[in-house]
Amino acid sequence: MHIKNQNDLNILLDKISTSLPKDQKAVAAFDADGTLWDIDMGENFFQYVIDNKLVPLPADPWKHYRNMQVEVSKEAAYIWLAQIFEGVEVPQVQQWAKEAVESVQPVPVFDFQKKLIQHLLSLNVDVYIVTASIKWAVEPAASLVGLTPEKVLGIEVQTPGGLVGLEQKGILTYKAGKAERIVEESGVRPFFSAGNTEGDYDLLMSATDLRFVICNTDKDHENHPTESKMIELAKKEGWFYHLKYE
Repeated sequence: MHIKNQNDLNILLDKISTSLPKDQKAVAAFDADGTLWDIDMGENFFQYVIDNKLVPLPADPWKHYRNMQVEVSKEAAYIWLAQIFEGVEVPQVQQWAKEAVESVQPVPVFDFQKKLIQHLLSLNVDVYIVTASIKWAVEPAASLVGLTPEKVLGIEVQTPGGLVGLEQKGILTYKAGKAERIVEESGVRPFFSAGNTEGDYDLLMSATDLRFVICNTDKDHENHPTESKMIELAKKEGWFYHLKYE
């Protein structure tokens, strides 16, 4: 079902109310960037670091990052965005991340998602954000949708002695890792999941009852092809979806 307006959203909210698990705790999982807000918080933080010269970086940081995605792997590139803070105290990185979010005013949060999360919380659902961005980048934005930083599951590195290290910490929250991480954290599969790209496919499929796909990009956006594929899947499977441009 296409969620186009408040009446459609009310149908989804009612469906959530009647789909709550009866024999286990209720968990919901949302991707972050492109799903909760119309911005990539991980890349926004990276740009903030570049603009303010906060840590040493290659001569062309974006080119290095993009090349790593192609020549090594997306996973390696995503971890690298955390590894650039090697040797920095964790509270300092968290402060920079907070400043990076504050530098975007207003943050383009999707109002329908905020309402959806408020409804889930009112039903005592345990709501998580599961992102392929680094956890630090997304934590300060969680409050924009009524969640705490602890509810953000993202890419992490070890922090020996309170300093950022290079070694990956835990499950890498990308593709299948998203589905694995939410179960590891909550102990159960989510009954509701929301995402926007093919990178969220496993997270969406991990849901036991309800799935919600978002496509808020136009045809010129780099994510439009992958979001469009997910919308077609949602239509085929009878999932809930939101499509801004038709």
